[in-house]
Amino acid sequence: MYRLPITLTAAAAAALALTGCAAGPAQHGFQVMKAAGSQTAPTPAGGQLAVGPGPTNYTVQPQPPAGSCHYRYTPAGEPLPDPRCTPGAISPKVTQDTLAHTVCRAGYTKSIRPPVEITRAEKRANAQSYSFTGDMADAEYDHLVSLVLGGDPNDPRNLWVEPPSPGHKPKDGVNNPKDIVENKLSAAVCSGRVPLADAQTAIATDWTTALDRLGVR
Repeated sequence: MYRLPITLTAAAAAALALTGCAAGPAQHGFQVMKAAGSQTAPTPAGGQLAVGPGPTNYTVQPQPPAGSCHYRYTPAGEPLPDPRCTPGAISPKVTQDTLAHTVCRAGYTKSIRPPVEITRAEKRANAQSYSFTGDMADAEYDHLVSLVLGGDPNDPRNLWVEPPSPGHKPKDGVNNPKDIVENKLSAAVCSGRVPLADAQTAIATDWTTALDRLGVR
């Protein structure tokens, strides 16, 4: 099984610098937010995904300051989050050994999803973090590492206001091609074709290339 290189190449670092995302937290004027009870762990650039608190008694989480996060875009125009604000975070409850009782069990994600009154407030604040000015009904408050792949439900490092993809019809609601990627990776993980950690890292690094990187069709 192919494993992703996690350290940034020089070319990748240069690309991030061009988009304004390579600046450190001090240059942005904030520290990457961490949910209460979460563990300190390196971000993908440091070698692994952060570990959040997992399912808990959810409260509204603080977001980065307004204007401090910057979207990146692929050559095809698909949006990617700022890795300094949204590097991804995983739930400690979901591991390779617990798949059958967690993400591969019907109804699991519904049982651990934060209440809408929590995520609605966070979405508004995160839109300001990313300077998103579009129609909020057309943008998804997205788990970068999705719940079906063991992403942390409410760690602010794992959530971002994802703008509509190219070709999206305004006022047509959320229509997110990232969901297709998430579902295919989930099927690959639950069938044993792809290790959980590989799928998590691939989607946190770049959801638009995750399937190709892992050979999932």
